[in-house]
Amino acid sequence: MILTVTLNAALDVTYEVDALVPHGSHRVREACARAGGKGINVARVLSALGVPAVVTGLAGGTTGRAIRDDLRAAQLPDELVPMAGDSRRTVTIVSRDDGDATVFNESGPHVDMASWADFAARFAALVRDAQVVVLSGSLPPGLPSDAYGRLIRLSAEAGAHTILDTSGPALLAALDACPTVIKPNAAEITEVTGHDDVEAAAGSLRALGARSVVASRGPEGLYAVTPEGSWHATPPRLLAGNPTGAGDACVAAIAAGLLAGDPWPTVLREAVALSAAAVPCPLAGDFDAALYQQLRTTVPVERTHAPVSH
Repeated sequence: MILTVTLNAALDVTYEVDALVPHGSHRVREACARAGGKGINVARVLSALGVPAVVTGLAGGTTGRAIRDDLRAAQLPDELVPMAGDSRRTVTIVSRDDGDATVFNESGPHVDMASWADFAARFAALVRDAQVVVLSGSLPPGLPSDAYGRLIRLSAEAGAHTILDTSGPALLAALDACPTVIKPNAAEITEVTGHDDVEAAAGSLRALGARSVVASRGPEGLYAVTPEGSWHATPPRLLAGNPTGAGDACVAAIAAGLLAGDPWPTVLREAVALSAAAVPCPLAGDFDAALYQQLRTTVPVERTHAPVSH
């Protein structure tokens, strides 16, 4: 089983407009509100792939109830822990004209220590049945900066692989817990290391504790540095659309690959294909299944280095 953790769950509101014009008034052509946050999006993709996934994290207030109602409607196993504050909302404006997305992310409610203790207890029970744990997204205000590090250590004690997809101080504070995989994007990896060169940045993050680094580089694909070697995987063609959910689809593929015990070239090929197939879809957590099947046999994966020591 794959356990996905979303400590800053959200109700994702998406508006489609003909074209986004600054300072203008817009007619919304389509609107959708559903449970989101990066870990929930990962679980949604895994469910569509037929891979068992359980959602946990924190949710509270009226918005939290809406998140849980949507999880129930989507038949995603819900192990979210109640908290005192009202869960956040995100708003994404998708332009039909060019497929670009503009995203507004609330920071989330302040989480009290009692809610954090309740979640830690629930997590310790759930992780005993997990083979892979995905920890995704920002930390809500109030949580300790090493919150992800604590959860990674609990996961390791239970024998589970961990995938961490976060940024900034939350990422740096978790590295000494030695996550199995971290998945920063190009901007995030430069922010935390100061390196513009992805290879050098990945090496520095491995030196700080990450066992493998998979850096997403948008249309340039994925660059991975692992104990088994380094690879570069690229999409066979560019796709127009909303890249908002591509990173979560990538993480879902990595999680499924770890669960199956696949070799890194296979994992990266699947991750590029699945993330590319998410781009044409306006909602994070969705992907074009037919496009995914087409791409997964055509993604080139090039080995760039032999195995490296940690």
